[in-house]
Amino acid sequence: MARFRPVDHKDELSLVEHLDELRSRLVVTAICVGVALALCFWQNHLILAIANAPLGRRPVALSPTEPFLTTLTLSAYAALLITMPVLLYQLYAFVLPAFSPTERRVALPMLLMVPVLFIAGVAFGYFVILPKALQFLLSFNADVFEQQIRARDYYSFAAMSLFAVGVLFQIPVGVLAAVRLGLTTPRKLRKNRRYAILVIAILAMLLPGQDPITMTIAMVPLIVLYEASILLATALGRPPADVRDRAASAEGS
Repeated sequence: MARFRPVDHKDELSLVEHLDELRSRLVVTAICVGVALALCFWQNHLILAIANAPLGRRPVALSPTEPFLTTLTLSAYAALLITMPVLLYQLYAFVLPAFSPTERRVALPMLLMVPVLFIAGVAFGYFVILPKALQFLLSFNADVFEQQIRARDYYSFAAMSLFAVGVLFQIPVGVLAAVRLGLTTPRKLRKNRRYAILVIAILAMLLPGQDPITMTIAMVPLIVLYEASILLATALGRPPADVRDRAASAEGS
């Protein structure tokens, strides 16, 4: 029988029970994604209008089956974006019982930040990064090239860009986790700020657009998030006493 009740840290489950727990959460996730996919495909004209807005034109299709298959693919992208908080919660609910109460106090605030930051990153990517990147890319040597934007390629580019920005917005989670686990301190983070900016620049360069406009626009909020995460770590990131003791004993040995 599938397990849907929360598992406590003290519960001792067999391998079969762990697999049953995983299956239950996968079923819930699949149902949520399926419902979201059906909803997005039902409202595919709205999804297409939202996706085409940054482009400012209708992309072209090059085969008889491409409109249907591309609409289905775009609906799947939209369904994943919509259900991402549910997916993250299911992952959190499955993994959290493995943590001790102390580790849970460390992990809980960060795990709650993940969906919020992801949604903020996707919104920033859609309203700021994607329009500027498209404006630069489509105007580059526009007098030389006759551009026909293929629907399948454009929607894949847009979806990957939004997912990538949502993931990059997780910087405060990583910084706060490192401080709460005693791996670093806010003082060290401030001291190594220039190295962090270099890493941020490399990450921004890896965005799907790979153009200087996308890179520069993406770097600004990431640097702001890094500085904000230092302030947050200073206020809330002090590791628990037992974590500090373990870190001190490890340094002493």
